[in-house]
This record gives sequence, structure tokens and C-alpha cells, in this order.
Amino acid sequence: MQSESHLNKTGKNATNAKPQRSREWLLESEGQLTLDIYQTRTELIIKSTIAGVKSEDLDISVTNDILTIKGVRLKEEEVKPEDYYYQECYWGPFSRSVILPTDADPDRIKASLKNGILTIRFPKLEKVKTKKISVHTE
Repeated sequence: MQSESHLNKTGKNATNAKPQRSREWLLESEGQLTLDIYQTRTELIIKSTIAGVKSEDLDISVTNDILTIKGVRLKEEEVKPEDYYYQECYWGPFSRSVILPTDADPDRIKASLKNGILTIRFPKLEKVKTKKISVHTE
């Protein structure tokens, strides 16, 4: 795959979105997504749980054979660190890059977000078939 594709509903990079409130906590660390990657006969399918993330806060790109998913999960309210009993949810920017395990068509990639599950579908490229060519003498 030699082309580059980007998917973002608003056409903006999620990390360049205008801040609605102080985002100093975003600079502290970056989370990493967990992925399921599997294939059907005709597609390569990638799924990730990204609950609490809006589609406009996602940036998905394919460069050569590397898929990159970037985004940000924003807190809806500010809570002082001393007020937490447990803090296990990740808030802030996240990203994940993965080498695609099979040849897929980046020009026909489709992504959807439903119930906090991101699903990316790549149609598989047809395998190059070798054709025997006979040589005729003249």
C-alpha cells in the first residue's frame, strides 16, 4: 500500500482541537489503545473500545502499511486528585500505530463508531496472480 488516507469527521486532527478548558493534564502522558485485529475472507477488521470519545476527536490515518489511530478523551468535570478514591479510567490523548498484517486497500477504508466501539474495515487487496507467458519464436 503506497497511499495515505485520513479519516476525521471534521477534517481536523484530534490533538489540534480548540481547548474548551485547561488541558495541562493532557501533557502528562499518552494512553495506548487496545485492539482486536482479525480477517474475514474479504476484509481486514480492526476494533477498539474507545468509550467516551467523540468521532470528531479521532484521527485515523494509513501510511504505507501502518495504521495510526489518535484521539483524546476529555473529562466532563474537573475533580481534585485528593477527592478520588480510585482513578483507573484514562483521560487525555491516546494513540496506537500497528503494521497491517495483510495487504488492504487504504482507498476504501471505512470507520464507524457505535456504542463506544470503533470498527475499521479494510477490503483486502486481491493477491497478485502469476500468469505464465509463453515465448514464441519468429
